[in-house]
Amino acid sequence: MSLDFSLIQQIDAKLPQTQCGLCGHRDGCLPYAQAISQGEDANKCIPGGQPVADALSTLLGRPALTALKSEWPIQQNGRPQRMKAVIREDECIGCTKCISACPVDAIIGSGKQMHTVLSDLCTGCELCIAPCPVDCIDLIADTQILNTEQQQLEQDDLRHRYYAHIQREEKQRFARRGPIVKAEINTGLFAEFSQHIQSVPSIEIQKPIEEKTEIDPQTTIQMARLRTQIKKLEKQLSVREDAKKREQLAQLLQQITATEAMS
Repeated sequence: MSLDFSLIQQIDAKLPQTQCGLCGHRDGCLPYAQAISQGEDANKCIPGGQPVADALSTLLGRPALTALKSEWPIQQNGRPQRMKAVIREDECIGCTKCISACPVDAIIGSGKQMHTVLSDLCTGCELCIAPCPVDCIDLIADTQILNTEQQQLEQDDLRHRYYAHIQREEKQRFARRGPIVKAEINTGLFAEFSQHIQSVPSIEIQKPIEEKTEIDPQTTIQMARLRTQIKKLEKQLSVREDAKKREQLAQLLQQITATEAMS
C-alpha cells in the first residue's frame, strides 16, 4: 500500500511528539500518524487528550471519538496534566539504561556516574522508568500550561530531537553491545518520510559492515594488547589530563585502526 505522506505529515503535526507509545505504537508519533492515515482510530493519543482527538477528527472528516483516558487530571486546556521525570540522584547507579530509553535525549550522564533529567526537554513519556534497575525515577507534575503557539514550538523541537536520536541510534545499530531497552524503531518509515517531507531532518539507513576475513591469531593478540593499553590510558586521562599520554593514546588509536583495516 502506498503511503500518503502529505496526510501523514498533517496528522503528525497534530500529535504532541512525546514519543511515549501509549497509543500502542512504541516507536513514536509518526508510526501512529501513518496508522491513522490508513484507518486506525484517531483518539488514542493520551497526552494529547480530547483536543488532539477532536483536531484529528476535523482534519480527517471522521466522527468525533472520546479520547482514551489518562491517569493524570485534565488541565484547563483540555489536555492531561503534563509530567516530568526526576532522578533521585543519590540512588542512581549510573547504569545508563534510562539514557538509552529516552526518545528525546533529555537525560545526561555516563557509565557509573550520576544521571540527571533536563526538565525543560522531558516529555513525561515514562519510558525511562521501567528500565531503571533501582527504581530511582519519579514523575512530578508540571503546572505550566502552554498556549497554542508554545505547544507548536515545543512539538517541532521534540520532533527534531527525536529524529536526531533515531539517526544516532541507526549509526550505532550494528556496533551495539548489550540489550536494547526500548522498542525497535521502524527506521525505514522515518527515512522514507524524511525524503518526502523537507521540513523534517533527514534520516539515512545504515548498512551492515561486510564481514571480514578471519584474523590470524597473532593479529588478534596484537589488537587485544592495543585495546588494553587504550583502555588504561583512557581511564588515566579521565582522572587527570596529560598531554604526553593524550598523544600516546592518539597514536594507539591510529595503530589499531590501521590494523583493523588490514585484517
